[in-house]
Amino acid sequence: MTLKYTLEFFDYWHLSSGLSAGAKLDSTVVKDENNLPYASGKTMKGLVREMTEEFGEIGFLHQAYFSNATLNADLQEQIVSNKLQDNLYDIIASTKIDSDGIAVDNSLREIEVVVPIILYGEVRDIPEKHIQTLVKSLKLIKRMGLNRNRGLGRCEFSVEKKK
Repeated sequence: MTLKYTLEFFDYWHLSSGLSAGAKLDSTVVKDENNLPYASGKTMKGLVREMTEEFGEIGFLHQAYFSNATLNADLQEQIVSNKLQDNLYDIIASTKIDSDGIAVDNSLREIEVVVPIILYGEVRDIPEKHIQTLVKSLKLIKRMGLNRNRGLGRCEFSVEKKK
């Protein structure tokens, strides 16, 4: 069974590439070969695994395939052909504040974030008896990525089943 999902971000979000941009940025987001943001299938599977533990049914996930969640193909084409990729990103700066309310020296961090967008992905090879658990698990995910406990990455999943 295949399940298609829509992932809508309501705020800036950051799924880290694990790379920095030298002196400019401390952390960049994951991007494809066209400089477009996406949520990796590995990240999606990890988030779902965390949620399915609530239902005690994680065994079925080892055989499921999670695609990368990407922008709609038509939108990708429009963005790339018009060279609009840079408009998808912004930079957020933060610093550590000590107990006296003063910024700690050398604590300024800048991260790249993605503007609120909608991504599309799918999960294949799901046993029929576990579809409901997978759907419930996706719908439990309300935030994802870096600083999700500080206001980034607020999101919602909607699901469509396909045979």
